[in-house]
Amino acid sequence: MRVLIQLRSSHQVRAALAANEPVPAAATAAEALMSAGLVLDQSFEPVELPSPRLDAEDDGRVLAMAAPLDFSEPATTVVRGVIPDDEGAQAVLAAAGANPAVLGVFADPVVERCLTCIGDPPVGTHKDVARLLGVGKLTSAGLTGQGVHLAIVDSGINVAHLRDRDQAAKLDAAKSWTPRGVSSGPGRHMVDHGTMCAFDAGIAAPKATFLDHAVLLSQQGGPTPMAGLLSDAVRSYAKLRTVLDAMPASRRALVVSNSWGMFDPAWDFPVGHPGNYSNNPRHPFNVIVASLEAAGADILFAAGNCGRDCEDGRCNFRRRPICGANSHGRVLSVAGIDTKRKRVGYSSQGPGRLAAAKPDLATYTHFKGSEVYAPDPDGGTSAACPVLAGVVAAVRTKYRANRLPPASLRSLLCKTADDLGRMGFDHDHGWGTVDTTALLAALARVPVARGGGSRRRPS
Repeated sequence: MRVLIQLRSSHQVRAALAANEPVPAAATAAEALMSAGLVLDQSFEPVELPSPRLDAEDDGRVLAMAAPLDFSEPATTVVRGVIPDDEGAQAVLAAAGANPAVLGVFADPVVERCLTCIGDPPVGTHKDVARLLGVGKLTSAGLTGQGVHLAIVDSGINVAHLRDRDQAAKLDAAKSWTPRGVSSGPGRHMVDHGTMCAFDAGIAAPKATFLDHAVLLSQQGGPTPMAGLLSDAVRSYAKLRTVLDAMPASRRALVVSNSWGMFDPAWDFPVGHPGNYSNNPRHPFNVIVASLEAAGADILFAAGNCGRDCEDGRCNFRRRPICGANSHGRVLSVAGIDTKRKRVGYSSQGPGRLAAAKPDLATYTHFKGSEVYAPDPDGGTSAACPVLAGVVAAVRTKYRANRLPPASLRSLLCKTADDLGRMGFDHDHGWGTVDTTALLAALARVPVARGGGSRRRPS
């Protein structure tokens, strides 16, 4: 079983990180675990994981909630390895529990893209999506994504394909990330799932700058070529944190779109195990998500394609919950509706595991758009997530995170949403879908970023 090991940081670990060298096993508590059966992956670049300041009695749930977080505690270090799949795993876990320098051994499950129901024809086009989103109103308000970084954490982007589809597709390769061993580079990956996601994000944010984080091209292997390991997402998010920290506070604007998730509990430790991912806010990936949001990033996850009417064949969770970071309280979890505003049958329904009130919102999917899979549609909550990410990126053109923190923007989007389904929140649609007119009216009462016009719009 592949795992992430969280270690108390040390001088030797920090020195190896600074020199971009593998962490020597003898310099870390990993040595004790290796003697018990751990195989350390020296190809994985160790990640410094921000540490939240929590009360001693806190059960960790605050990490996945919207309350402000302080990440001023000393950072820890995360490395990757493999432990035996049989009873030998218990020896490693026992050694970890006995070593005060080891903070935890966590699952490193396979994560995969969110697919769509096969054979169903498109319902409308990306032009219908633009009309329903009120992209013309956003553009008239100067909200185009200009100056906003929009990270597509997926299987990689092909810029040439996007430009053939009449998108500007601006890309910052230096702020992008590609797993080791992948021969293609940022913006030049195979035309596939990540390219579809980038096209769909560009519907509402045509002038945003894409960051191409090709996590699902991980060479560490999963059951399909489109699978990756969660540890690669940790590595990607560490890079995104450096990108965000380098931005001046007054211009901080980073939107992160994730159209992937975990489909099978067999890829994880059981719920209740301290190394579990699906239900554990203290898992390193769930912690780094919280830290990136606390620093000012807007993070969105597809709710998943395990809806009861037309579930993906990989959905092996009992009662099909929204789990892991897809259910994080500090992200927007996005369900899918078609251009007739009807929930698509495969869109996952709540509750969520980390935060019960999931999904948050529903946006458009199953339309003819990128033509990545032509004649099939851009589908699944994989398409719905970047569609909403584009709206968020458009808003960030003027309303930066120092004036409208991520939690406040999430609240505005939910409060101004056009209700669908039952009155108020429901586990099919969340709070509803984007109502651009109501959103713009609410934004008119929010101070805009410096350089974006007057400090306050007239109400």
